[in-house]
Amino acid sequence: MKKWIEILGAYLKGHILNIIIFIICFLIFLVIFLLYSLPLEALKYAFLLIGFFLFLVGSMDYIKFYKKHKILKTIQKNRAISQEAFPSPQNLIEKDYQEWIKGLEEHRKKMIDEKDRKFMNMIDYYTLWSHQIKTPISAMRLLLQSEQSNLREELLEQLFKVEQYVEKVLQYLRIENMENDLVFKRHSLDDIVKQAVRKYAKIFIRRKIKLHYQRLDYEVLTDEKWLLFVIEQILSNSLKYTKQGDIFIYMDKNLPDTLVIEDTGKGIEQEDLPRIFERGFTGYNGRFDKTSTGMGLFLSKQILNRLSHTIAIESIAGKGTKVKIGLDTTDILLE
Repeated sequence: MKKWIEILGAYLKGHILNIIIFIICFLIFLVIFLLYSLPLEALKYAFLLIGFFLFLVGSMDYIKFYKKHKILKTIQKNRAISQEAFPSPQNLIEKDYQEWIKGLEEHRKKMIDEKDRKFMNMIDYYTLWSHQIKTPISAMRLLLQSEQSNLREELLEQLFKVEQYVEKVLQYLRIENMENDLVFKRHSLDDIVKQAVRKYAKIFIRRKIKLHYQRLDYEVLTDEKWLLFVIEQILSNSLKYTKQGDIFIYMDKNLPDTLVIEDTGKGIEQEDLPRIFERGFTGYNGRFDKTSTGMGLFLSKQILNRLSHTIAIESIAGKGTKVKIGLDTTDILLE
């Protein structure tokens, strides 16, 4: 009812000039009849008939106004502008406005198409680059494996980091169309986590960081490749900021379906915690270390959201960090 009154008010406001003219005409006739001492009975009937006629015409015009308003609201909600979408213009000014809006829409579509084309060219280029760079990386790894020097292990570790950065670039490029790559199956969480642990085994050994791994005995409905990437990112962060100490992997006893990766590293400053999942945010540790990109946790959050998983981080600066990955997938229905 309130909305209907608002629309009626808008209609009357748009026709205020016509209403004023009608009132002025009525007053002019009334003054003339009074000056000439004419019977007002004829004037009364004339204006009653005119008023009834204007009411009918106004009602029909208001119905057209209301329908036009609903059509324009539908266009506004759907963000769809086409030749057929607009109501028929009632006058030249309305037609001019519609032509102007349609011209803007065509220009907007051209800009979007051009932007999409440039974006796809960029995606293609960096995807090609990411694959091509793997060839010299593999060649360097082979050369280093045959090299016997004190720097060999250090160089291999740095080369491993380069590979991780390249992999992160690929995942970042793919995340926009991630839904097309998802394959949901039930997997053993132990198998997924162990793949990540094996990948970083040499770093664990080289830095003498002790891994405390409790058998998980959990089956998760997920996409193995994407969840593995997230776990690798979390492990990479734990190793990066744990110069010496321990890393623990276990299922949370208090929270069902929750994987915990905990370390005794640098931890995260309390003021940084609310922003750790923002794109490009590095925080105090990243600014101090100068090597953080601020993309690992951002990507992890985006990926887990699309897998219907969750992630939460608890940390105390100087004492360590605890990452909790919620693996419940109640939002996903399998046929």
